[in-house]
Amino acid sequence: MYKIYSRRRIKIPKILITKNAKAKKMTTLIVILIIAFATSKFILDAIFPIFDSLCENRAKSIATVISNEQATLVMKNHNYDELYTIEKDKEGNITMIKSNVVYINEIISDIANKIQQEINERGKENVEIALRKFYRF
Repeated sequence: MYKIYSRRRIKIPKILITKNAKAKKMTTLIVILIIAFATSKFILDAIFPIFDSLCENRAKSIATVISNEQATLVMKNHNYDELYTIEKDKEGNITMIKSNVVYINEIISDIANKIQQEINERGKENVEIALRKFYRF
């Protein structure tokens, strides 16, 4: 009969800790736990950067929507004439445009306060991750 495999085979010795069945079960359990923790660590290390970027994008989106809504609500109560004064000469030409800085600063602080109140009222929001986001094509 011909030899199919002509090289010598490597013999791996069995590692015996003890002949005690309880020790074998404990060793097996420890090895399984180490593999499980290593696998979960590997998966979490891959997921966290994706989750962080999704949370950051969601927070920016929420902040943009809130700031636009609150700025629109506050500015509904004000007129352009309150913010600036236009001075003209005798012929009707514009000579100077003066801004009412105190009034503008009050509006800015009012908008900022309303934005902060709205963010505090919303509280925490959930961020959902679709499984397709984990694949990189």
